[in-house]
Amino acid sequence: MPKRATSLPLTLPPRPAGSPATRWLCDALRAEILEGRLRPGARLPATRDLAAQYGLSRGTVVNVFDQLGAEGYLTGSVGSGTCVNAVLPDELLKAPGVQGRRSSTPAPPRRNLAAFARRVSLFQGYEPRPLRAFRANQPALDLFPTTLWAQVASRRLRRATTGLLLGTEPLGWAPLREVVADYLRTSRGVRCETGQVAIVSGAQEALDLVARLSVEPGDLACVEEPGYTGAVRAFEAAGARVVPVPVDPEGITIPRRLRRVRLAYVTPAHQFPLGIGMSLPRRLALLEWARSAGALVFEDDYDAEYRYAGRPAPALQGLDRHGVVCFSGTFSKVLFPSLRIGYLVVPPDLVDRLAAAKSVVSRHVSLLDQAVLRDFIADGHFGRHVRRMREVYASRFGILLSEARARLGGLLDVSEVEAGLQTVGWLRGGVTGTEAEKAAADRGVEVASLARYARLPLRREGLQLGFAAVDEEELRRGVRELGAALEGLRMR
Repeated sequence: MPKRATSLPLTLPPRPAGSPATRWLCDALRAEILEGRLRPGARLPATRDLAAQYGLSRGTVVNVFDQLGAEGYLTGSVGSGTCVNAVLPDELLKAPGVQGRRSSTPAPPRRNLAAFARRVSLFQGYEPRPLRAFRANQPALDLFPTTLWAQVASRRLRRATTGLLLGTEPLGWAPLREVVADYLRTSRGVRCETGQVAIVSGAQEALDLVARLSVEPGDLACVEEPGYTGAVRAFEAAGARVVPVPVDPEGITIPRRLRRVRLAYVTPAHQFPLGIGMSLPRRLALLEWARSAGALVFEDDYDAEYRYAGRPAPALQGLDRHGVVCFSGTFSKVLFPSLRIGYLVVPPDLVDRLAAAKSVVSRHVSLLDQAVLRDFIADGHFGRHVRRMREVYASRFGILLSEARARLGGLLDVSEVEAGLQTVGWLRGGVTGTEAEKAAADRGVEVASLARYARLPLRREGLQLGFAAVDEEELRRGVRELGAALEGLRMR
């Protein structure tokens, strides 16, 4: 077992008055090991350091280490120090007293929790697992230019100033906000000044902040149906009553009959998870509804950089003349998820309130990461990476479409989306998405039923199919195995 080295002080319980030093130290170290605070393989401080810390003679510490070594708790060698044994004697002998003490679990304390603690629920994050078709919502991480990113980061760190090591204002580092504002104006048609841009850790923080600023417990918040569950979690945690609003071929329908709506979440460029784009008449109607209702619209532009057909769809925010839209996007889908940097553009009158909220919620995103990202964008690497990946993803989507038409006829109709990292396959033959998801998993294929994103009964059963993260060979295998899984369900 690898040793976990440490030169940090070891905290032991106080020595009782009148207790012999050797007995106290021996009992304390033994208890630390048996109760799991000193784990197998953990390296203990040097005898001289431990003696100085507790005002003992070095000989006392050496004797205690020798005693615990003889009992099988510690092991040591010249040059490696003293470590906790990988196999503890009480585990080997199954001593009843120790086993009983280690397995006993104290009753949880009675605790008075805030309403937020009772409302909030876990929103599962990324977990490392083998990549396979048809992983959705993930870019091709194996194609990210990590060497180039490391060079940019190294250059930035070599000339880091004390200011860069200190921190920045809550809304983010000004140079990064400037390049993000330029990018959004030219590439997404967003109407904004640098001062309206906040650097956040991603869409979830943006959702949380906007919900804090706009929603009181009991207020209504509208979400697309089916739609992004992360928005539902954020709004419910803020105390909102979430109302699912159906999506039709033009986008979210207008919730005219609802009152006390304070917030509406939409994905107009590439609706999640259906992949449709919101029409211009529907966009204008949504903006007018928000103005008259006194509501905010949260526009999530989560993967609009990747468009494969048709004209680029400008942001809904670019049509806003009344300050009702908060626009958000993230670099997680464009670069890599662990970067945890996104942006939020708010109307001018909300800037100060947003800065105040962010200053107490998360202070600011890592300044060093902001600086590296700024250089990556300003030096042109970001634009080149997006263009390259757009070609890769378009090719992979084309393979998925051609393979599906050849092998999945009568089983699954794959939608020809114009943008994004995933599409939808509409099931045929009375098969449900939940059944198909399980049958595909049994054959090593990863799909997600649309029911995962719905709060109401689905009008039509379907599957979410990602194509960006996996290569051509895996896409072809995935289609074959998915076809076999669906054929088996049809033959029941």
